Amino acid sequence: MSTVATGSVLLVALVLAVLGVLIRNFGMVSLIGGYDPETVSDEAGLATFIGTNTLYVAGLTALVAIAEYTQPTGYRAIWLVHLVGVGLLTVRMIRGARRFETPA
Repeated sequence: MSTVATGSVLLVALVLAVLGVLIRNFGMVSLIGGYDPETVSDEAGLATFIGTNTLYVAGLTALVAIAEYTQPTGYRAIWLVHLVGVGLLTVRMIRGARRFETPA
């Protein structure tokens, strides 16, 4: 992977990390897509859970950028790992966020 492409992927990882920190450490739950304050019972818990998982996605993205940069040209298997990892973390966030909703 070229230096420019690696820098671009690292920039995406940085943006994700900033979002994760804003959600987790500063409680900015309004950054969470689909957030409805009327249905959330534990706002701090939701912020910690979603923010932490967003930081996991950022870390995984940074690892992919580093792996792509250090590996020879044509090494694309790491992107499959990224796809599966991000997919599983997304499912975990969607299902896990339900713990913080008020029962209907």
